[in-house]
Order: sequence, then structure tokens, then C-alpha cells
Amino acid sequence: MSWYRNTVWFVKGLREYTRGGYESASKHFNPADVEVDVAGRSFLVTGANSGIGKATAKEIARRGGTVHLVCRNKERAEVAKEEIVTETGNQNIFLHIVDISNPKEIWKFAEKFRNEHKLNVLINNAGCMVNTRELTEDGLEKNFATNTLGTYIMTTALLPLLEKAADARVITVSSGGMLVQKLNISDLQSGSGPFDGTMVYAQNKRQQVVLTEQWAKAHRNIHFSVMHPGWADTPAVRSSMPDFYERMKNSLRTEAQGADTVLWLAVSAEATKLPSGLFFQVRQPVPTHLPLAYTHSPPEDEEKLMEVLEEFSQKFKSVSP
Repeated sequence: MSWYRNTVWFVKGLREYTRGGYESASKHFNPADVEVDVAGRSFLVTGANSGIGKATAKEIARRGGTVHLVCRNKERAEVAKEEIVTETGNQNIFLHIVDISNPKEIWKFAEKFRNEHKLNVLINNAGCMVNTRELTEDGLEKNFATNTLGTYIMTTALLPLLEKAADARVITVSSGGMLVQKLNISDLQSGSGPFDGTMVYAQNKRQQVVLTEQWAKAHRNIHFSVMHPGWADTPAVRSSMPDFYERMKNSLRTEAQGADTVLWLAVSAEATKLPSGLFFQVRQPVPTHLPLAYTHSPPEDEEKLMEVLEEFSQKFKSVSP
């Protein structure tokens, strides 16, 4: 059935995930939803030096929020911070250099951050699509380490801070690619069979949807959401999917259009009127499974994913500096 799922996803995406899909949906947006003042609220955005992360951080800064940029590359991050401060006039922009593929670094950062700052909204945007199987210095497959384990540790490590906050939210940037994947807990690090970076990425994004649903059940006073930004013209798309970019470049959304639903989930009052744990695109909750795609998983598989990630998390916490 993989051919069927891929075909459905592609056809659906051509219609809904492009710039035209965004422009059509945006006719029904209420501009007032995001015309808000968030001064005094604190936002943390991972992967914030470019693409959707930077676009989101910039829009939050325009609205007066305190923004913590979590980035891997110091030089690019400093340029992004300067751009955000210059364009928005907001001086409350803080930079933290963290490699989200390195769990020990995440723990070290989170423990320090909890002691020094408050946090109202966490935006898990950092991600990667590595098209050959690479291992990190900890022996972790890089896509899994960044997209799944990194997201898990960053979120769980900051939950104590979020639990204390008013109107706390966690937003994770996923992908519609997850619609072609059923959760596979037997090979989380893609060590068996041929390696397909696109499908590994899609599997990671399915895992992020499951994480969001599980967190929503366990932490009732925090609003969790996961979203698909559509197909946007970002540096990550250009570098990781060059053939796709060449085919679709005239139909891709702008970075700001890709970031719109992230912003809406982060700042609007309307977002938290909807249940926690949902998957969104263009400001609307949408199903996490396509009809007849057979991508549903038994609850025990979803629980097992959480158990395995917690084991990894604690292992690296115990050896963090």
C-alpha cells in the first residue's frame, strides 16, 4: 500500500500544501487572532536562525514577546538575532547555542535555563533531513537524534518550567510527510534495510505527532499542538530536497506563510479553545491519518515509544556535564 499512500499524499499536497493552498485558506483567517500584544510572555524557538523558526521568532518579537533563540550555528544565529532586533525594535531577544542532536547539550542547557528564565511557550522547530545514515558522537542516527529524541528531551526537560506558567503551550513543527508512515518502534534508528532519508524523516514526524498526543494526555494544564507548515521555500528544503525544490519552487509558500500557523498556535486565544494534542495546518485541526492508509498504531506501541525515549533521555541526563 506504500504506493497508494505516497500518491494520495502527493496529490493532496499539491492542492493544500502549496502557496495557493495557503492563499485560499487565508481568506477565512481572522486577522485579529494574531494581532495581539504578548509583552511579558516568554517564548523559546529551536532552530531559529533561518526558515520557519526565524520567521516565527520575528513575528513574536514584533508583538512584544521575549524570545529565546536556540540555534546550533553561532555565526548564523548572531546574524539572525541582529536581523530580528533591527526589524522589530525588540531588544528582548536572547541567543542560546545548542545542538539539538546532542542530548547531553540539551540537558545542560535546559537545567541552566530553568534556573534563570521563565517560559510560557516552547516551539520545537529544529529538525533535519539527512539523506545518508549518519551517527552522532553518541552513536545515534542523526535524524532520530534531532527530530525525535531532541524534541522529546527539550520538551520534557522544560516541562517543570511550563507547569508553573500561565497559558503554557508547546508547539511542534512536524510535516505532512508523516501521513505516509505508520509508527515503527522496532527500528527507531533506521539500522535495518535500505536507508531512505525522506521516509526516515517522515517516520520521525509521525513520532512527533504521537509524542504530542501522549503529552496532551499526561499534562492537562499545558496546551500541546503539532502542525504542518506546508511546502515552504526554506534553506532546509533547498539543501535536503533539491530535486523537489526545483520542481516546486514556483509554488512554494514563503517562510512567513509557513510560519503562520505556528504563530497562530503560539499567540492566539482561539488556538487554546481547541483541545490539546491536535495536528494543524492553515490554522485548522486536521486528521493525522489518511483514509484507508492503515497508519494507525495500537496504544501499546505509542506507550512503548514514550518508554524508550524516556530511557534514552535518562541515560543522557545522567552523563550530562
